[in-house]
Amino acid sequence: MKAAKNKKKGFTVKQRNALAGYIFFSPWIIGFFAFTFYPVIYSLILSVNAVQIKTGGIAMTWKGLTFYHEAVNIDTSFKIALGDTVMFIACATPLVLVFSLIVALLLNGKYPLRTFLRAVFFLPVIIMSGPVISELLNKYTADFTNSDPKILLFLYGLPSFIQKPVLYALSNLVLILWFSGTQILIFLAGLQKIGRDIYEAAEIDGANSWEKFWKITLPFIKPMAMINAIYTIVEIANFANNEVNKKISGHLFEVNRPYSFSAAMSWIYFITILLILLVVYVIFSYLERRERA
Repeated sequence: MKAAKNKKKGFTVKQRNALAGYIFFSPWIIGFFAFTFYPVIYSLILSVNAVQIKTGGIAMTWKGLTFYHEAVNIDTSFKIALGDTVMFIACATPLVLVFSLIVALLLNGKYPLRTFLRAVFFLPVIIMSGPVISELLNKYTADFTNSDPKILLFLYGLPSFIQKPVLYALSNLVLILWFSGTQILIFLAGLQKIGRDIYEAAEIDGANSWEKFWKITLPFIKPMAMINAIYTIVEIANFANNEVNKKISGHLFEVNRPYSFSAAMSWIYFITILLILLVVYVIFSYLERRERA
């Protein structure tokens, strides 16, 4: 009886896992409210006020949505930069996911030096900092379409719906490699959680490699795919070299409207990225519900 009572008082496995998750997540929550929450709210205040820098500090005059209107309807370069960034996210995210999954599947095998090879694929994330990437992009070193005119002729002969993603992939191959390091590790963690006995049971039933991938591997790593999709979108959105971030930084210290216009553009950008993340979440949720049905 005592053992039964003690068992009832203890945590279940699900509760222990949830508690561990909250413990690991709590430093970020504490850090967000300690260091980030106030600047975020303050940037929202700046975006609806005209700022004047004075000797005693800054003075604000209420402007409402004036700076948002200017960013959307007057500053055409911001709209172009925002559209280009959204297009890059739409094209690069699937490519990063596919590339990182393929590499993770290759690195998941049992062969000599696999730990070394995993480190090699993660090295670009560590070595290629923002300035290094900027230099590569400025010198068009990362653009593989410039290597041979025949490649361009072939690409321009493709249908437009195929041409655009392929051109994006070849023009930004170094970026895709750079953005894939963390995603490879996340996919690897997911692949290593799949028990070998499941594959053995499928082999006994006569499943080939292709069937095992579609029926076992892919369903198991779908949660990791969603995490990687969200991570990739946020990573690209925060990339210092993208045109929107350059635009926001460029308007930050304008004499006639310091901080305010940049803050308004930042919030428009934030809402756009939030909507993209919502669309991705809805797509993955729909796929999961359809699979369970």
